[in-house]
Amino acid sequence: MELSTFNTRVEELETALRTRLRLRGRDFGVQLRRAGRLLPKRIHRAGRVLTEARTKLSHPKLARQIDPVLVDKAFEEINAHLATVDPADRRKGAILGWLGALVFNLIVVCALVIGLLRWQGLI
Repeated sequence: MELSTFNTRVEELETALRTRLRLRGRDFGVQLRRAGRLLPKRIHRAGRVLTEARTKLSHPKLARQIDPVLVDKAFEEINAHLATVDPADRRKGAILGWLGALVFNLIVVCALVIGLLRWQGLI
């Protein structure tokens, strides 16, 4: 496994994380940490495999310890998951969640106002 091909594949993952999940960060490891609960545990594990491989690839003797099959599987797993993420659907879900919370709060406030007016005998 060559460092240049590995780095280009990691850069592709970085751009996919940036476009699909809107994660910013100076490198792949930072983006994975910022992802938090946006990504499942198996994707975090695959990302950890890639970050460990990146550090080992920088050293010639440690580079021999890398399992290329495991690294390829991690790349494929992360790419497959990011291909299923729809940014428009995530945006729509966030807006609907915000609106749902707003409507619930308005219903609670209206119920409290009606209850207060009833308690005061004005209704």
